[in-house]
Amino acid sequence: MSENAIELRGITRTFGSNPALRGVDLVLPKGPVGLLGPNGAGKSTLLKIILGLLNPTTGEGSVFGYPISPTSTAPARLRSLVGYMPEADALVPGLRGVDYVSLAGELCGLTRKQSLRRSHEVLEYLELGEARYRNVEEYSTGMKQRVKLAQALVHDPPLLLLDEPTSGLDPAGREAMLRLLKQLGQDFGKTMLIST
Repeated sequence: MSENAIELRGITRTFGSNPALRGVDLVLPKGPVGLLGPNGAGKSTLLKIILGLLNPTTGEGSVFGYPISPTSTAPARLRSLVGYMPEADALVPGLRGVDYVSLAGELCGLTRKQSLRRSHEVLEYLELGEARYRNVEEYSTGMKQRVKLAQALVHDPPLLLLDEPTSGLDPAGREAMLRLLKQLGQDFGKTMLIST
């Protein structure tokens, strides 16, 4: 695996004639880093390129040495290395919290048994143990943010891409989420790219 978590060279992305990114160069060593910018600056687009969900218009990059591209030969390996917390809820109505997180684990390559075990562990760690059997659409905003974080963590990836993890939270909720992210970095050595 590469020494750096992410390496990008000359990344641009246009949508029609509208540029979303222009010549992004980035070397992200292991550890937490913030990605700051106003709405519309291209932060979410950049995260989707890093995930291999979007192709850059020009430029190239890698995650732990694996090329980023929807046509890459290593998408399954990349999924096991990256946990993604989207800005939008992306919750599946009718699924209980434990089932939602467990499904994410299976999609990242865990067996059903491993995924269910890890789901319970992560939900307990994120203080959602008592709510694990409730449907996700019944969760408060803070609980929804934590269950989205749980699905990003369930397969224990070394890299977390977090898109607006404090979105919609009140000041106390934002503070709690930031403390939790700091703890993940300190206790588990997670590399995080946090967009806000």
